[in-house]
Amino acid sequence: MPRKQRRYPLTPSSPTIKSPLPSPPIFASLSFFFSKETKMGRDELCITVPSLFHCPISLDVMNSPVSLCTGVSYDRSSIQHWLDSGHDTCPATMQVLSSKDFVPNLTLRRLINLWTSSNSSPSTADLEEKVMAWIEEINNAKPERCLDSIVEFASRGEVNRSLLASFDGFLETIVGVLSINGMQIRVLESVVRILSLILLENGVNEKLHKLILKSSSNSSCLPSFISILRNGSLESKMACFTVLESVTTNNESKRFIAGVENNFLPVIIHLIKIDNDNQELHDVVLSFLIAVSVARSIKSQLVQLGIVEVLSNMMSSKNAAISVVEKSLKILSMVCTCADGQSALSGDQKCAGAIVERLMKVSKTATEDAVVVLWSMCCLFRDEKVVEKVARSNGVTKVLLVMQSEVGEGNYVRRMCGDLIKVLRFGCKNVGGFSGAVSYETKTTHIMPC
Repeated sequence: MPRKQRRYPLTPSSPTIKSPLPSPPIFASLSFFFSKETKMGRDELCITVPSLFHCPISLDVMNSPVSLCTGVSYDRSSIQHWLDSGHDTCPATMQVLSSKDFVPNLTLRRLINLWTSSNSSPSTADLEEKVMAWIEEINNAKPERCLDSIVEFASRGEVNRSLLASFDGFLETIVGVLSINGMQIRVLESVVRILSLILLENGVNEKLHKLILKSSSNSSCLPSFISILRNGSLESKMACFTVLESVTTNNESKRFIAGVENNFLPVIIHLIKIDNDNQELHDVVLSFLIAVSVARSIKSQLVQLGIVEVLSNMMSSKNAAISVVEKSLKILSMVCTCADGQSALSGDQKCAGAIVERLMKVSKTATEDAVVVLWSMCCLFRDEKVVEKVARSNGVTKVLLVMQSEVGEGNYVRRMCGDLIKVLRFGCKNVGGFSGAVSYETKTTHIMPC
């Protein structure tokens, strides 16, 4: 059976020692390790039960360890039940037992008792005292000394994260680090990592929204996020997007973050251009762009920065994750309603073909987004270039399939598909000049650009 290590409220796991009765040298080395682990636990307020103390069957700390002839130790009740059930093998090694007798492992029992008595869970008062000490260190302009410990502490469990989120002054102190000029990138990464870990705690989003976007004293937080996006690790970059998306709770905050004066969108587009193979990063970036693209000015800025070409390349990639493709289609459906977006879609050599290729291969919502883009360009704006690209990409067949998959006479996607079929059939007959596409007058009025 696989052995599983359980973690409790304090450090790195211990090496597995399979000998049931350690010889004096091994016992001495184990004692050294044990004292070291206890010291680390008290320092970091986190305990990891040494794997040696777990019963391989129950995975709990052994109360009465006994050893089989194979040399593996088990809790007495667990191995007794195993043998009484008719098994004649060692559960850990699956060796056939030459004898079902077992002997108490007194040495291991003494070690477990010593460990138990030396490592009790820290009290709430101890934890609060530690958090207060961290706050004082940060306020004394020495954040690098404790931020790694805070990250580790927050990673250990829900209770720790809840304590940090609710502790008076903790969030204000942590966010304040982001407004310090010239702070080391490693420090900024730790701060963003801490914020991403406690985001789901009650009231954190609302507090962060005020601290990062509303408070004049912290108005310089955004440059720190930009610094991480330019020079930070992949993990910290993704944490940045998670935090920023969580605080964009209204249109005002979205316009603020994506505003031209903050130079945020150019950094983001450059990021996904230079790191064009990381699907996980692309996924969080596109989610963020969808969240903030509420105003025509933001959409226009994205188009001018080359978002259409970037999304076209993403959709054309055979390795693109489905979620990335679907979010790309969502953004295209948003930007195709502005003049800059229409021009970029018309001028891109492969975007229309990539959209047609993805029809019926994505979710229903993403398929609807794709149809909206094609209908807007071919029917509403009557773009001959796009009509030609769609027609040459077997667009009629694909649109028919989408049309047949939709049910209900009142379905707007079905109606848009009908409009597209009319335009594309004219296009197929006039591949050279597309005069039919120009003369076609659509009477569809159910979708209008915002």
